[in-house]
Amino acid sequence: MSPLASHSPELTTTSADGWTLHVADEIDSTNNAARHLPAWHALRARLQTAGRGRTGRAWVSDDGGLWISAVLPCPGDRAPWSILPLAAGWAIIQALQEFGARDLRLRWPNDIMVGARKLAGILVERYHSDTAVIGLGLNVFNQPATADATLAGQTVQLADLAPGAYTLDDVASLVLRSIRTAHALVRDGRFSSIADSLNAAWSHPRPVEITLTQRAEPFTGTFHGIDAAGRLRLTSERHGSDCYDAAQVSLLRELA
Repeated sequence: MSPLASHSPELTTTSADGWTLHVADEIDSTNNAARHLPAWHALRARLQTAGRGRTGRAWVSDDGGLWISAVLPCPGDRAPWSILPLAAGWAIIQALQEFGARDLRLRWPNDIMVGARKLAGILVERYHSDTAVIGLGLNVFNQPATADATLAGQTVQLADLAPGAYTLDDVASLVLRSIRTAHALVRDGRFSSIADSLNAAWSHPRPVEITLTQRAEPFTGTFHGIDAAGRLRLTSERHGSDCYDAAQVSLLRELA
């Protein structure tokens, strides 16, 4: 029996570009289901009934969006893989730019924005010691505000940014290829080669409120992007100038 049978009994499966892609009509959460898959498998759904972002926030996953989770191998020590979420953000922006999308920016840790409107969200989770699941929710042809009126004016769709004769299959294929490239950069210790590109995608310096994992009380400071190792560069009255591993930052909220 397929490890996905309990989540979606009806699946189609194809293989291309080193990936095995499973496609479901409807599923609760692609990340929840993809945890059961081996490396280099991905799961995509037309609809998610329980899509979620960081801290368990609900993600509207209506028809016409790309809801996909990809499983990547992460062998050995966990520390070198802690920058994988940053590399994933770079990967998705690269893929979207191939379709002609411009003026994209990152909002920590992995929201992809156009101005103040959200285009995509990325959720990276480690269910097993040797793999990571990269979940992507991308507005393409869907209309989130129709599904949830509170989202009016808060989202944007790829089809509006980059009109063209492409399909969700085309977007999924390019996204998976780009994720594979990002994985290789982290695996081979070449993350520094994309640090400048990542910094260009963040609007900085920017005032932020930061909560560190080891300190419950948030503090305000200024975000200055990342260094070549993927550490956040922050300045604050409380802590001066310092760099923090991504795993040390529980929350970073833009103040302007």
